Amino acid sequence: MSSPVRFNQLLTGIPGISDRVLTERLRELEGEGLVERLVDPGPPVRVSYRLTERGRALEPIMAAVDCWAEAWVAPGASAELARAASFAG
Repeated sequence: MSSPVRFNQLLTGIPGISDRVLTERLRELEGEGLVERLVDPGPPVRVSYRLTERGRALEPIMAAVDCWAEAWVAPGASAELARAASFAG
């Protein structure tokens, strides 16, 4: 996320996630100081999210995990891994 992203953009970009789970994860990330919630009072009110400096510092780690997954995770298994990760949190 190089720029702020709206909730629905995130929802569309993450296959298989419900709006409830996405909301919970965004709140957790915000609580950890990784994501910042931005509110444009409007009208209409618009909410977007962006990575904080702390969140952006994770970029090399996430890139390495992505590389690993490309090499070692079977196609189609990513949805299963994502479900497992959502239960772990």
